[in-house]
Amino acid sequence: MYGGRTFEYTERDLEERFKPGGQLDLAALAALPALFVEETSGRGDQVARVGTITRARMSGRDIALEYAYDPSIPPLSNRDLAGFATDLDIDSPQFSRTHWSLKDVDLFRVLLRNMQPRRQRPRVFQIADPENIEPTLVSAMMPFHPKFDAVYATLQHTAEAAGLRCRRADDIWENPAVIQDVVSLIDRSSIVICDCTGRNPNVFYEIGIAHTLGREVILITQVESDIPFDLRHLRFVHYLNNGEGLSTLRALLQPRLTDLA
Repeated sequence: MYGGRTFEYTERDLEERFKPGGQLDLAALAALPALFVEETSGRGDQVARVGTITRARMSGRDIALEYAYDPSIPPLSNRDLAGFATDLDIDSPQFSRTHWSLKDVDLFRVLLRNMQPRRQRPRVFQIADPENIEPTLVSAMMPFHPKFDAVYATLQHTAEAAGLRCRRADDIWENPAVIQDVVSLIDRSSIVICDCTGRNPNVFYEIGIAHTLGREVILITQVESDIPFDLRHLRFVHYLNNGEGLSTLRALLQPRLTDLA
């Protein structure tokens, strides 16, 4: 970049602070988060990235910058950025001119306020916003019937062996409506185990909720044909509801839970 464009669009006091005596204070600059914005050429579909400047040196009349993006922060489009550019003290001409400027703003506070995604609100139940996933929580979706009690107990023991805890919606009573307890449990869980045995419509509904919320879903069944057609491309665990079968279920599930924990 042309060296004369260093600290363009920068308040004088900031320039004097980070370039005392005309020399860049790179140690201080490297401690600041930086927003790297592609120059907009009229389309607005370029992207910006958050990172840090790791090195700056003069090369003739130009300045060479070395930098690294923060991989934990996703890119954002210039079009979105332009929508709250005033919060960053960036005006329109700055999007179309390559330069290096300093701004007296809290970059992360501005990004958090403007870019934090909000969850679409369902109409028939409530989900937390922002979501609050409990990393060690596993939920079991299965019919509330005594013949599944031994299966549920097996899932609990398997989860405990992997350093997790498994709960079922009938273990809790936090809301007047059962569906709200079910959805809240799924929403807080990092892993959802769904038993398709008997083709229970409630379980199928809960599978759809878990998939939509982006949870890790593990399908199990006593009858392979009970897996819905739309889900047969996914791996599932087949087991028998007897002592030997439940031992097999535990042996097959525990490595998967351990990997996901």
